[in-house]
Amino acid sequence: MAKIYLLNNQKYPNIENLEVFGIEHIVSDIDLSKYDSLVFTSKNAVYSLDSFNKNWKKIDSYAIAQKTANVIKELEGKVTFIGNSGHGNEFANELIKVLKNKKVLYVKALKTVSDLPNILRQNGIVLDELIAYKTSCKKTCANLEKNSTFIFTSPSSVECFFKQYTWDNSYKAIVIGHTTARFLPKEIKYRVSSTTSVEECIKLAKQILL
Repeated sequence: MAKIYLLNNQKYPNIENLEVFGIEHIVSDIDLSKYDSLVFTSKNAVYSLDSFNKNWKKIDSYAIAQKTANVIKELEGKVTFIGNSGHGNEFANELIKVLKNKKVLYVKALKTVSDLPNILRQNGIVLDELIAYKTSCKKTCANLEKNSTFIFTSPSSVECFFKQYTWDNSYKAIVIGHTTARFLPKEIKYRVSSTTSVEECIKLAKQILL
């Protein structure tokens, strides 16, 4: 029977999780008192920073999208700005005006795909970068059903899936955004979610299965 596979650990009814990658925090003794603005482009960056330094909660946080903002609020941080686009480069352009004359720290993954730091620096924003986490592929042993739909939520989900599995022509691919789509093998056809949210990806996947 065809299934919808979500390639991360977020739980949704009637959706099968295929956890092909994991998150590893990278601990730092950084002095956050030097900054008045924190930029987050993923909820994992928030969770990772919170795991080793609680002082971030006093500092204004700039979140790429509502989901990341929600995590900041849950952990009692200060959400000052939420981006509209959900994409790294567009988010950088949204930040240019609001980060003028700020002391900025961009909290990020070891591997990132957007050009956010360069875009900000080219527009006069002085910022430091903190690598707070990294992704690593996990071994899974699933027997994947024919005609199933796979939801790719990040470049890491693409990379780690194709390290373990061979794509079948009956499969269908949904990606959360255009950046993730660029990492798919060229021959694979895919649909892009209308917004960068897992919920929208699932809606699209269910439509495909109908």
